[in-house]
Amino acid sequence: MAHAGGHLKRELGLFHAVLLGLGSILGTGVFVSIGIAAGVAGPAVLVAIVLAAVLALCNGLSSAQLAAAHPVAGGTYEYGYKYLNDKLGFTAGWMFLCAKSASAATAALGVVGYLDHQYTFHRDWIPSLYRFDAWITVLFAAIALVTVASAVLLGLRRSALLNSLLVSVTLGGLGVACLFVFFSTEIPWWRPFEYVRFQYQHSDHYAQNVIVNALLPATALMFVAFTGYGRVATLGEEVRSPRRTIPVAILWTLAATALIYLLVGYALLLSGVGFDASSRFAEGRQLNPLIYAVRWSGGGGVMLHAIAFAAITAMLGVLLNLILGLSRVALAMGRRGDMPRVFAKVNAGGTTPVPAVLLVAGIIAALTLVGDVKATWSFAAFTVLIYYGITNLACLRLPPEDRLYPRAFAWAGLGGCLFLAWWVEPRYWIAGLVLIVVGLFWQRIAQRVFKKPPDPRDVCVGCGYDLRASSAVCPECGEVIPGSDDGVTVVD
Repeated sequence: MAHAGGHLKRELGLFHAVLLGLGSILGTGVFVSIGIAAGVAGPAVLVAIVLAAVLALCNGLSSAQLAAAHPVAGGTYEYGYKYLNDKLGFTAGWMFLCAKSASAATAALGVVGYLDHQYTFHRDWIPSLYRFDAWITVLFAAIALVTVASAVLLGLRRSALLNSLLVSVTLGGLGVACLFVFFSTEIPWWRPFEYVRFQYQHSDHYAQNVIVNALLPATALMFVAFTGYGRVATLGEEVRSPRRTIPVAILWTLAATALIYLLVGYALLLSGVGFDASSRFAEGRQLNPLIYAVRWSGGGGVMLHAIAFAAITAMLGVLLNLILGLSRVALAMGRRGDMPRVFAKVNAGGTTPVPAVLLVAGIIAALTLVGDVKATWSFAAFTVLIYYGITNLACLRLPPEDRLYPRAFAWAGLGGCLFLAWWVEPRYWIAGLVLIVVGLFWQRIAQRVFKKPPDPRDVCVGCGYDLRASSAVCPECGEVIPGSDDGVTVVD
């Protein structure tokens, strides 16, 4: 950036940006969300994946344009402030912290769930706080969280290398599992599509019930499983050549994710899990759809252990990426005075915001005490939909010179987010609305206590333009940015 000390280094290239996006997605998406969505929609889970992918594409294009135009840490929290107003900007950051902290807790619980399922005698449940050995769940989740948070504290470059290793193991496990099911099942390859068609052609009344009670809620749940692509935007301050890298990374991440989800969903249906065992996933007790698919297709022994290991590495990858994203939003909120200024501090090397990382690790640890994966995931669904609704609103305000794609995508993303938000269970969106009110009340207090006069290196003294994605001179009025080495460009 134009000045050092409070900003992060640009260390992230296209390859690792795509892998970070995949690492954010595959764990809870493949090994948790598809299982829960199959429990809700049965064979229609394939349709839910396609609908969620279309909505994710619209939102991804909005995120890509915003991040390319304003590549600073914080994602939609920053875009809301810049292109909308402080209330919507804060709400986006607040919703991100709530949603992704819940998703991170889901990942931590998922790690314990796979350990418990595959390597102990308790095959059918994750211990809750009301069971005798609940402390074992909390202990293992805490160990996973501390391990991953320690890796994040080493900086983005090392985190990206670790993420690459985790994603490679996960993709290998997914490939082995899907190929085994495809070549082992006795169900004809077209049978899953016949079941989907039956659901919607049986009768008008039945089809309407399937759409309202199964397809739309499952689509909302699956949409959350796509939203890891936003990690690239949240880390925008650390991406090299952001205007070129961020849009390409987001599109590649979405395309790869949609393909993987469809293959896994099809494998579940082809194995029979999506038809005869969907009730196992409906209450969020079973978090291992691929393990059941392989087992029902005749697999066992080493095969099941390999898939369980891949699931664990996937969950750890999600946890790693969520801590990265959450800490950058906390960093941005500290900079603007929506949180204590200590969270705006970056280490001397400009590689990680240490106080922000420690904060989000503490929040995630507290949420793991809920012990209910379906509850944390459903709550994440509502809050993420609100977050991306604000993303699309901000995209609609982009000036023409910064727009990369037609405004129709932003309108479609906005409408889809708001529509699906109301198909999440009422208790979760009511809790989300209450949290928004609580957050806005906190913002009023925080702005009075923590806000300080704007730094002339961050905000142009001539016109008030946000300079943190700029170098040398203000792009609005041409004012020279203090500390920019007399107008010499410092960043890509």
